[in-house]
Amino acid sequence: MLSVGLVAFESMGVATVLPEIAGRLGGLHAYGWGLSALMLANLIGTVAAGRDADRHGPARPLAVGLVVFAAGCALAGAAPNWPAFLAGRFLQGLGVGAVMALAYAVIGLAYPGHLRARMFALVAGGWTVPSLIGPTVAAVIADHVSWRGVFVLLLPLIAIAATLALPPLRRLHRTGGTGSSAPAATSGAAPPVRWWATPVARSVLLAAGTGVLLAGLQVRHPALLVPLVVAGGAVAVLALRSVTPPGTLAARRGVPTGVVLRFLLCGAYFGSEAFLPLGLVRLRDLSASQAGLGLSAGAITWVLGAAWQGRADGRWSGRSRAVPIAAGFAVLLVGIVVMALGVLVDAVPALTAVAGWAIGGAGMGVAFNAATTDAMEQAPADRQGEAGGAMQLAQTLAVAVLSGLGGAAVSLASAYGSTVTVALSATFALTAALAAAGVLAAHRIRPADRP
Repeated sequence: MLSVGLVAFESMGVATVLPEIAGRLGGLHAYGWGLSALMLANLIGTVAAGRDADRHGPARPLAVGLVVFAAGCALAGAAPNWPAFLAGRFLQGLGVGAVMALAYAVIGLAYPGHLRARMFALVAGGWTVPSLIGPTVAAVIADHVSWRGVFVLLLPLIAIAATLALPPLRRLHRTGGTGSSAPAATSGAAPPVRWWATPVARSVLLAAGTGVLLAGLQVRHPALLVPLVVAGGAVAVLALRSVTPPGTLAARRGVPTGVVLRFLLCGAYFGSEAFLPLGLVRLRDLSASQAGLGLSAGAITWVLGAAWQGRADGRWSGRSRAVPIAAGFAVLLVGIVVMALGVLVDAVPALTAVAGWAIGGAGMGVAFNAATTDAMEQAPADRQGEAGGAMQLAQTLAVAVLSGLGGAAVSLASAYGSTVTVALSATFALTAALAAAGVLAAHRIRPADRP
């Protein structure tokens, strides 16, 4: 919980003070890479940590992830210029990917089936307090001490998290876990794999392709935008086949569908949430604090939805959770529609958007928790790390791509004389379509012949 809370505080707190950091270090011209560097490294960290956890247990990759995360915080906090700061953000992203991937894997290994849904809900709750107080704490530190203090604050907490988590994780690996059967013995040594074909190498290729795609989305001229997006997207898709469970791109029933559902959920939710404050401030003339109410409302109801699903999960034991997953997607879809009306339609009260996002957060909590629990329940004990890493990778990729697409829509609308209203309408239509696709795909979470 402390490890996840650290990741949440880093996400919410640093985003709050990033404009000041970019201004002081001369990075306003490349502001977006302050966020993208962390997300791209996150892709690599999730794959590397998940695969290593399956081979050697979760203690070693978590230890490495926390050390790298701490090194990234130290480098970012001491950075004399913007390139050094981006290097620190990249190291932080490697650690963040490891921590979040292993959070899911450890729950699958350590807890019996009837407690996993509650633990996944508790992990979701680990974001609540940082979401509510993280921006304020970071702003106070930046105003009264220095923005560097935001990173220094994390270092002793990382040490405490490592001290609490690593000893029991070492024991967990020795005993084979309590929530899943021990890994089956292999009949022989696996054939050697060339370094360029390893999952970690492919995750680097995935990050590179995604980086080219995101860079293309920031270009205003279509003659450059289209080839960069096509080339980056093609490389990313090819690499994605190697770092996700077989059949993921075809939404094969079972764990692959769980990964797809995570992408759809996070694309719909975070792709909408990223542009909610912009819409309320630019189109409805609300203050930044009023616009922030929507983000807080969504975070709180997400946790409440996840907690409800965790307590009610017993009724789905032994059978597919397709019903709560589809219902959660449907509620999220309603929330996106209500939120979009509050942002885009002048005749609708602006605070309707806040109520809409509270609805969307509840649906997100239910569907996210149910889909994660079902997918991890189906993953074998010796593939928990791979499954957890694949779902975290899908989440990071969805946030990066949908944020990039929405940002490109706003940029192109400005360049060609259109309006923010048109750009946000297109963005919310896309995220609503992702939520609708999730309703239709939910039934594939379990193979047809498996109860």
